[in-house]
Amino acid sequence: MITSEDIKRRLWDGANELRGSMDASRYKDYMLGLMFYKFLSDKTLDTFKRTSGMKENDETKVVEAYKEAYEQYGEQLTKMIHDVLGYYVVPDYLYQTWLQDIQTGSFEVQQVTDSLNHFERTIAVTGDSDDFKGLFSTTAIDLTDTALGSNLNERSKNIRALILLFADLNMVALQKGDVLGDAYEYLIGQFAMESGKKAGEFYTPQQVSEVMAQIVAKTSDISSIYDPTVGSGSLLLTVGKHLDEDAQKNLSYYGQERNTATYNLTRMNLLLHGVRPEKMTVKNGDTLGPDWPEDPEKPNEGVQFDAVVMNPPYSIKNWNSSDLKVSDPRFEVAGILPPDSRGDYAFLLHGLFHLGQSGTMAIVLPHGILFRGGAEGEIRKRLIEKNYIDTVIGLPDKLFTNTGIPVSVIILKKNREIGAPILMIDASKNFTKVGRQNVLQEKDIAKVVDTYTTREEIPGYSYSATPKDLQENEYNLNIPRYIEAVEEDIPQNVDAHLYGGIPMIDIERLQTLQETVPMLLQESLKEIRSGYVELTKSIETLTTDVLSDAFVIQKTTELESKLQTYTDKYWDHLKNVADVNEIPSVRDEMLQEIKDLLTSFHHVNVYDGYQIIAELWANKLTEDAEIIAATDFYTAGRTRVENMVIKGTGQRKRVEQDGWIGAIVSTDLMKQQLYATELADIEAKKERLQEVDAEIDEYVEAAKVEESEEAFALGDALNARETGFTIGAVRTELKAAEKGTEAYTHLQTVERLMSERTTTDRAVKALEKELKEATEERIETLTDAEIDALMVKKWFGNIVGGMTRLIENPLKADLDTLKMLKERYTDTLETIDEEADQLEQELEALMQELVVQE
Repeated sequence: MITSEDIKRRLWDGANELRGSMDASRYKDYMLGLMFYKFLSDKTLDTFKRTSGMKENDETKVVEAYKEAYEQYGEQLTKMIHDVLGYYVVPDYLYQTWLQDIQTGSFEVQQVTDSLNHFERTIAVTGDSDDFKGLFSTTAIDLTDTALGSNLNERSKNIRALILLFADLNMVALQKGDVLGDAYEYLIGQFAMESGKKAGEFYTPQQVSEVMAQIVAKTSDISSIYDPTVGSGSLLLTVGKHLDEDAQKNLSYYGQERNTATYNLTRMNLLLHGVRPEKMTVKNGDTLGPDWPEDPEKPNEGVQFDAVVMNPPYSIKNWNSSDLKVSDPRFEVAGILPPDSRGDYAFLLHGLFHLGQSGTMAIVLPHGILFRGGAEGEIRKRLIEKNYIDTVIGLPDKLFTNTGIPVSVIILKKNREIGAPILMIDASKNFTKVGRQNVLQEKDIAKVVDTYTTREEIPGYSYSATPKDLQENEYNLNIPRYIEAVEEDIPQNVDAHLYGGIPMIDIERLQTLQETVPMLLQESLKEIRSGYVELTKSIETLTTDVLSDAFVIQKTTELESKLQTYTDKYWDHLKNVADVNEIPSVRDEMLQEIKDLLTSFHHVNVYDGYQIIAELWANKLTEDAEIIAATDFYTAGRTRVENMVIKGTGQRKRVEQDGWIGAIVSTDLMKQQLYATELADIEAKKERLQEVDAEIDEYVEAAKVEESEEAFALGDALNARETGFTIGAVRTELKAAEKGTEAYTHLQTVERLMSERTTTDRAVKALEKELKEATEERIETLTDAEIDALMVKKWFGNIVGGMTRLIENPLKADLDTLKMLKERYTDTLETIDEEADQLEQELEALMQELVVQE
């Protein structure tokens, strides 16, 4: 029951362990290339097995049968496999043959080179499998590279270790549910983060891909998609993921990539995600060279697509090395070439040229393209006048590993209604920080996509810029020209500072309190003069009153009831997942329904609730659902798996088994729910340990003070050994001390405490060991009812609390504002004068005392 998360963790841990000091951008070529070759070998064997009617599941026997069949039928057999797959790997060059030779000690690195070269030759001979040509022919997988090892023996050892990393992974089985494709995409992303600035050559961050893909998938009927700067292919695949199953099967993928190694990565990535060779057309070429793809029958129109997505290199200089002219069909719409110093609009115009009349295009570019003048300003004006620009989305800076600049996503269409406004979305402030990078959370992506879909105007976030707005701004699309930041700070009020009281105009800003508990708020205020009030109770008391208000409790109860219905529904869905391919649709449905549910509760942040469910899926549900789909709910609940932990550091770091854990049932939850008494006993002993340690620490600290009784009694014991204060040193001093003295009493107390610490510590470890073993054994005998109770707690135990806090949060935010206003205007001019008078009187009294003393 291996899950996508298991594979991701295992492969990335393996990559880090094996690559040593090799740069991540280089090691990825070896790791991803060999992983792909394992996929080709597994597909070859699977096809042989199915077409020959073989029922054997032992891979060694399948390999032997393939070898015997190849010796007997030769080209007839490989042609049969080729007709099914579009390629084949002969027995001598199978990945499985490498593994057998490693086991027998006869493996040589040259075998890998020979295998890759042979695959290239077989593809060249067939003549009709362009999708596989040249996959291993570049210098990307250079097995003589000294970075793999300074000599042949070291290189051979490292390559063997990398080959063994994939040894037991059945790439065909892992294609189900796209587990294999997800793992491959994950590795690409991890290598991108490790590669830093070099990542821009091959990777678009997943969160940016999601924004673009969801918008494109929601607004077009897509049967063909094109990425002119395709990189690893992640953008194409992300769009495909958001289409229904039939649309995915019929989707034709097109891409172009200048970098040969990255071009190969694209093809591998598409194939590993299950894209059929006949459904993918990828070119190794320069997008800003001669146009591609072309329709020979319509040379001036180009091939057009239902969707175009792209993340091109930003602001590249000297982009026009092919000496393209404005008469090039791609640039005719602009009537001018982009400046040679910046290629941003050249890429945009290329993509737009290939966009179908009813299609949608999404391109991510630096913010400068929104407002720079000159030729770019002319192009921007022409695109606006032609009504092609549909939406401008401003994203945060530091989203990409290769640049810290903020970026924008531009959505373009050719079928917009005349006079339709351009939607501006400012999502630049919605992110979370992870290390040095900014990251869009699921809720941030959902808010962008929903706002795009509904075209809703949200103060400080979105605005529909009319043609008149655009003209008045001289076709400058800089987002701050259209969306003003919402002023969050409440202005200072001079009268309130002078005479006290909270301005009523500020009280009226507290919309959540005003609309939720208006009478309670009104009763808690007293007018002290026209337009100014003061609180009649403390903020603490008011907070208690607000949260216990009948209306607030009613709304909380109503939400709890709806959440119960919601969790009951998806409890049944999740328990009965039978196919991993069902999981994405269940996730999407669950996320959409929580938005619909929370929308009916005024002032609740719907997207915070959305994030709670998104994190539940990321942290628990996805992996558990995959395991359940592979068996069934109760079998999975009674299954235990090895608990693998990393021990040691540096060269001694190793992975070892540390007992067992439940495949889906949490052993920690089992302890809490099924062994509460035993757990409480352990916790009580741990608390006593802390108390004993604190008492001993008091004695140790006191002993460091010269001339104290403790110092006299414990000083020698404290300094007896370099390792510090030990029970042995205390006992030595105790034997030498005179009974009945203070020193003897102190030593006796410390000796007793240290003995208790040792005894209690041993007892805790023994009890923890017993509880761990009991829990591990109990997994396999859990009843259905116990599994139900544990899994409900695991999946939904924290949801109600998290969601009901969404009702409290805006109320508490208003109460915090009210507290701030109260404190702001507490010190008036009068109170300051009174304090000044008081200080003057105290100073005068002090001066008089000094005179008397003289």
